[in-house]
Amino acid sequence: MFEFKLPDLGEGIAEGEILKWHVTEGGAVLEDAPLVDVETDKAAVTIPSPRGGRIASLRGKVGDTVNVGAVVVVIDDGAGAAMAAPEAAKPEPAPVAAVAPAQVPTAGGPQRPVPAAPATRRLARELKVDINRVPASGPAGRVTPEDVHRFASGAPAAAAPASTPVMHAPTPPDHVAARTVRDDTAFAEFAAHASATIPFLEIEPMPDFSHEGPVVVEPLRSIRRKVARKMVTSMALVPHVAHMDDADVTDLEAFRLRERDRRQGGAGSRMTLMAFVIKAVTAGLRATPAFNASLDPFREEIVYKKYYNIGFAADTGRGLVVPVIHGTDTKSIVQLADAIADKAMRARDGTLPADEMRGGTFTITNVGPLGGTALLATINYPEVAILGMGRVQEKPVVRDGQIVIRKILPLTLAFDHRVADGADAARFVAELARQLSDPNLLLLET
Repeated sequence: MFEFKLPDLGEGIAEGEILKWHVTEGGAVLEDAPLVDVETDKAAVTIPSPRGGRIASLRGKVGDTVNVGAVVVVIDDGAGAAMAAPEAAKPEPAPVAAVAPAQVPTAGGPQRPVPAAPATRRLARELKVDINRVPASGPAGRVTPEDVHRFASGAPAAAAPASTPVMHAPTPPDHVAARTVRDDTAFAEFAAHASATIPFLEIEPMPDFSHEGPVVVEPLRSIRRKVARKMVTSMALVPHVAHMDDADVTDLEAFRLRERDRRQGGAGSRMTLMAFVIKAVTAGLRATPAFNASLDPFREEIVYKKYYNIGFAADTGRGLVVPVIHGTDTKSIVQLADAIADKAMRARDGTLPADEMRGGTFTITNVGPLGGTALLATINYPEVAILGMGRVQEKPVVRDGQIVIRKILPLTLAFDHRVADGADAARFVAELARQLSDPNLLLLET
């Protein structure tokens, strides 16, 4: 028997949700034939079968979340190895006498992530220490850098601190599932730790909305969960500031539409305004390196990137993803237009690989096609700035003392005030608006 484990699906991806099985228990499968569709927080992928044979056991159903390295299917490949005993025949595990604070398991499920700061996790990686094995001495079972050093040196673990008083949930009625008890306890621990860490922060549990009327509950999964994590991280760590301006794109839009019509069926035939904006942004980033950087708060360093990889937000129906165009400083507007169309299509289909959504240095989001005059976007951490585009509208403006109708594009730059100042943002957006107002300036950048 061959136990196939969920393979590494890309940097930073620890789990995937089963979308579809292409095989059934007892059925046959050929080597390299489609086995299972799995959706990660990056994209959906079809995993081929590594062996041919008979499907002895499927270790998950559609909708289940499977960790990388966990067995997802057992294949009888004729090798003669005995198949693992069914779950029901396995002996009951011995009761756990004690659990280290940093390794609190949930009954019948995977271990909860160990509470530790990113700097502590990086230290553990550098010292080649499994952070899950480190006894914690910090509040609420948090692993500290000192804990990691002690574990790496073999010194005795420090005593865990006295537990922080927590709000205990009332004893639930008998019909309430054990999962609810665990969830209430986990929330109480989290709320107490958060309140002890951030002054005046008080987190209350969600009310039972079903008391007011019918509700539908949907698990937060895959891309939607990744978006939630990224947004909370960004808003918690980054002091956002926004600078707004308008760009007169009348001449640019006339040029774009002429070129798009002229190129029907050829390169650049799907030319959108985004291609011109990416080219203008790339020029602006060369002139203002602060917006093409990242800030490491633990080392207190600003990393200025000398390459230009621009991401653009794409609405996929399953959630927001950010395809990245690498090396935008080396691509023409026509090449950018084709890359945008190709990546956006594959993102919507769920076939865009994870490596085409990594490595971005700056992000652009455009709500114009959906409506809305402007937006204040959340920075795509660990980047330091994001450009929001609103809807192009015809507006009356004053030119040379005369009121004329022009096509106006609203722009909003949200940026990390730790890295750049308002004056930097004003100059960046003003230059961006100047280039978008004159197609000839953009052509000089090509």
